[in-house]
Amino acid sequence: MNRRTLIKTLGLGSLGALISKSRGAIIEKNIRPLVISTWHNQGVAANTAAWSILSTGGSSLDAVELGVQQSENDIYNCCVGLGANPDREGIVTLDASIMDHKGRCGAVAFVEGVKSPIALARRVMEKTPHVMLAGSGAQQFAKEQGFEILPNKLSDHAQKTYNNWLIKSEYKPVINIEQSNKPIAAPPVKLDNGEFNHDTIGMVAIDAEGNLSGACTTSGMAFKMRGRIGDSPIIGAGLYVDNKVGAATSSGNGEEVIRTCGSFLVVEFMRQGFSPNEACKKAVQRLLEITPTDPKTVQIGFIAINKAGEHGGFSLNPGFDYTATSNEENHQKHVLNSLLK
Repeated sequence: MNRRTLIKTLGLGSLGALISKSRGAIIEKNIRPLVISTWHNQGVAANTAAWSILSTGGSSLDAVELGVQQSENDIYNCCVGLGANPDREGIVTLDASIMDHKGRCGAVAFVEGVKSPIALARRVMEKTPHVMLAGSGAQQFAKEQGFEILPNKLSDHAQKTYNNWLIKSEYKPVINIEQSNKPIAAPPVKLDNGEFNHDTIGMVAIDAEGNLSGACTTSGMAFKMRGRIGDSPIIGAGLYVDNKVGAATSSGNGEEVIRTCGSFLVVEFMRQGFSPNEACKKAVQRLLEITPTDPKTVQIGFIAINKAGEHGGFSLNPGFDYTATSNEENHQKHVLNSLLK
């Protein structure tokens, strides 16, 4: 019996019961809705929103957009949305990207005044022939699409943090600020409402049809140089989806991820047959080989889902976690293994 006859016999035109991990595309096995997102502190709210779509048969694309919007709408979030910390000029600039199971993708970078950059990124994907719009051009497109452009007014906590930063004006990103108990200049360990701050939110999901999508949104590093863009809006760096294989996203120091096309690299390792955990670990190892800075001073974490609905992740330094939600996992926190101790 040849392969084609076997497939017809097994009836794999619908959701499959066979999985192939041998150096190529992964065929679905027991496909189930699943969503994972970076960081547990913000991931529960984000996954809850995404799961409201996935659990009722909705698309992974709609799920990841709605999911990360929860962080964008959180005015106490230090690192996502218009309530976040500004650049060193006191202006909040936002980056976001989104990608679906058809290989379509959209992104915005260095955009000001838009409450939901992930929604704008989806409009770029669906309404333009481009992949990325930036700066004033992205803002102009937002106006044309009916988005409200809000004035540059810092949230109360961001203004307070910015004023404190201006005293010394030092730019020293601190890894794992979410997990730290040490006082640091910026951003604060805890916000005024008592919650821990958090970083970029990246989310990838697989729906009941076995289709993958991903989204990533951020304000970037606090007090960055004017015009700095990290990995989050760059397809293949902060986010990548291949519906035959899997999806991956990252969080941490974007410059390091860009150097290795990190999320694309994770998906390529999964294409070679490695599990999500193994693929993320290999991508972190590659990054460690070429980073020009002291690896103990930077943090990178990758998380991923493969076509079989397996998930995992790996980080450079300890302290990175993510949230998984499915029929089997109710917003489960997963702490990543790391290369360095």
